[in-house]
Amino acid sequence: MKRIVLPTAALTMGLVLGAGTATLTLGQQPPMEPPAAQQRPSMAQGKFQHIHSAERALQHAEGSLEKAAHHFGGHRAKALQLVKQAEGELKEALAYANAHPEEFKEGTPASK
Repeated sequence: MKRIVLPTAALTMGLVLGAGTATLTLGQQPPMEPPAAQQRPSMAQGKFQHIHSAERALQHAEGSLEKAAHHFGGHRAKALQLVKQAEGELKEALAYANAHPEEFKEGTPASK
């Protein structure tokens, strides 16, 4: 009986671990693309890339600040206010870019 139990247990454990790993690997899906209405214009791949990256970083910062357990003497709330202000500025920057596409054509020098 012992001759059958040990190999069976080892085989079962291997199948369980292997199936779990396969499930994790197969369960990973590529990031979802935003709906067509929310997709960035083709210029976003170039000059707007850093703006969109900053938007994502600010969204992450906002979430982290909102989850912080301590108020840090009011500095957490002030930082959250400034992050939201920066998010607003980036939205205005993109609105400006959409209203003035001639300034963002290829070959147009970027100004600071």
